[in-house]
Amino acid sequence: MNEETREIYERSQFGHTLTRGKRPAVLVVDFIYGFTDPQSTIGSDLGPEVAATRTVADAARERGYPVIFTTIGFEANLLDAGIWLQKAPGLADQRIGSRAVEVDRRLDPQPGESVVLKKGASAFFGTNLAAILLSQGVDTVILCGATTSGCIRATAVDLLQLGFPTLVPRECVGDRAKEPHEANLFDINAKYADVVSVNEVLEYLASTSAR
Repeated sequence: MNEETREIYERSQFGHTLTRGKRPAVLVVDFIYGFTDPQSTIGSDLGPEVAATRTVADAARERGYPVIFTTIGFEANLLDAGIWLQKAPGLADQRIGSRAVEVDRRLDPQPGESVVLKKGASAFFGTNLAAILLSQGVDTVILCGATTSGCIRATAVDLLQLGFPTLVPRECVGDRAKEPHEANLFDINAKYADVVSVNEVLEYLASTSAR
């Protein structure tokens, strides 16, 4: 962002820091093969972001905190996709039962870790994610995944509206192009969540109570 844009946001008093809780969860949005495999219609190379997210997820697991995944999957007839396919027909590859819907194995998903099936951008739209977080006493969310301009942004907005302070480690989110990625990180940090480094997230996790 240019200096004029930054000054406008600062003058409007955006970008303050949220108060973090003591029981975080890691929410990994759509790091599934349909998004992380460059050969997929809507995929791109998100290897570094997946690796960074694995580091954060493992740190949370070591302390006994929840790690939750989301995936996008539609029935064979695609009727449950609504009108989204009119804007993004490449999503038709996200058929339930296909490899595209599977969580990327590089994240080492563990037995018992929730995988939330969603049909829209936000991880909360039409899902039981809020109930999953509340039932485990989660008071802060570490948000990772793809894409920054789509499902990450939509989920960050809903997390704020539902009262969950959220950290977005910038190394753990990705998009198909640099410009929308950077623009949305800037705006997410201004209005909805705290965009921070992986190291800051790891320090935060280390500062919380152990298992």
